[in-house]
Amino acid sequence: MNRALSKTVSKRSSTAFNLLSGISLAHSRLDQHRPVIIARLRLARRWKHTERHATLLSDAQRSTIYALSTPPGKAGVAVIRVSGPETELVRTRLLPKSATNPPEPWRMERCRIRHPETGEVLDDGLAVFFKGEQLNIPEMNELFIPGAGPKSFTTEDVLELHIHSGRAVISSVLGALSALPFCRPAEPGEFTRRAFRGGRLDLTQVEGLKDLIDAETDGQRRMALRAAEGATRVLFEDIRQEIIGCLAHVEALIDFGEGEDIEEGVYEQARQRAAVLLERIRAYLRDSRRGEILRTGLHLTIFGPPNAGKSSLLNFLAQREAAIVTPVPGTTRDILQLAIDIGGIPVIVSDTAGLRPTDDLVERIGIERAQTASVPFLFSCPRLLTSAKNSVSRHLASLITEDTLFLYNKLDLHPDVSGLKLGPKQWAVSLRTGRGTENFLASFAQAIREKYNVEDDSHAPVITHARHRTHLESAANFIDAFLETSVNDIVLGAEELRYAAKAVGKISGHIDVEDILDALFSDFCIGK
Repeated sequence: MNRALSKTVSKRSSTAFNLLSGISLAHSRLDQHRPVIIARLRLARRWKHTERHATLLSDAQRSTIYALSTPPGKAGVAVIRVSGPETELVRTRLLPKSATNPPEPWRMERCRIRHPETGEVLDDGLAVFFKGEQLNIPEMNELFIPGAGPKSFTTEDVLELHIHSGRAVISSVLGALSALPFCRPAEPGEFTRRAFRGGRLDLTQVEGLKDLIDAETDGQRRMALRAAEGATRVLFEDIRQEIIGCLAHVEALIDFGEGEDIEEGVYEQARQRAAVLLERIRAYLRDSRRGEILRTGLHLTIFGPPNAGKSSLLNFLAQREAAIVTPVPGTTRDILQLAIDIGGIPVIVSDTAGLRPTDDLVERIGIERAQTASVPFLFSCPRLLTSAKNSVSRHLASLITEDTLFLYNKLDLHPDVSGLKLGPKQWAVSLRTGRGTENFLASFAQAIREKYNVEDDSHAPVITHARHRTHLESAANFIDAFLETSVNDIVLGAEELRYAAKAVGKISGHIDVEDILDALFSDFCIGK
């Protein structure tokens, strides 16, 4: 038995050696040895496939993955995606008639999908194959050459099957793929992870893609699309390169010293350059968290005295009966929340209990939540704060901030607004009759768009995730520490710049970021 095993190992080693010899020969003396190369390539490929099919592979070894890429449920079309080194073999097994000819990349073809074991027709659909760049030597195209990655999303060979979206059809095709011993179901976000590993996307583009899938408003779509297309990557890479430029000057001074041909004032030039960059980073950090708020939603709290029309305002913004409206003060006893789209900005509107002295425990809890809710606030009140002595007015005055928006309701009961000096963040309406509501809604949406600008690329939010802010703050601290060092501590200064460059590099994934990859990709759907 040991002798047989030795022969098998020897044969495999010989085959692998011959394969490598053939590759080397192809690069040097292809024309003279073309028949030998072809024979060796075919032998190696046949040995590879027969050995793979003869053993039971683990999930780690089965690197060709598949998944449903469209949402489950009844629809016209469902897309199943396959990616990995055995994708072309998957095509051969599931589409035997189409596989008689080499696949034509990026061309949709009609096909009958069959079960690889029984030959049963599972569906009549469409298939498209994504193949990598071909080498100029035809015989060498059968080899996997690192760096010659396919032109596909994952940078691997990819097959997409467009089938009818019936539950039974989807189940049967996925079952056929599971019958292939070299395939396995994809993990959540694994297709995108492979795109990242293959250099197709960086981390900011991965996040942009995820945000684009989750986008519910036009503003979110614009911001996510910019990140997915690489605008965020370019910006942070520019910052990183600027830090590296400063570091290069400092390193040159360390390596060569003043006795070499190094111009005077190099260290001071690096300091000035770093100071300008530091101010630029701090300007990005002083953005009131616009990007994070736009991505997750702006929290807007409606507060005011009881029976001021706060629930009516919530229903008006939602365009439906989301809250109970009665003439009885205190109808709303807790905070009601509703997500709506205002001017392309996702807004989470909260309708709170009326602010008034009360002994009711539930109502008091609702009032306390109103007092600690997120800003900006929307103040809904039938008239101005009339008396500083009034306990309700004192409650309201304590909650007003510079971000507070004022809405004076019930113009039908108080039609004379000539005494009100309405500013840009103040409106007067009658929600019952509709008076002034059209102007209020347009101006209100414009005020939010101006604060969280997403239409002008030059003023668009730069920081869209909390981790971006964390790494930028870290980089700013390191640059600040560099500016505190003198020329006598030049080695320490260089180290501070090196840390700053690494901190910015973590944003786009230029350095090891394994600790965040699993959490990031686990939020993706299975087929993405």
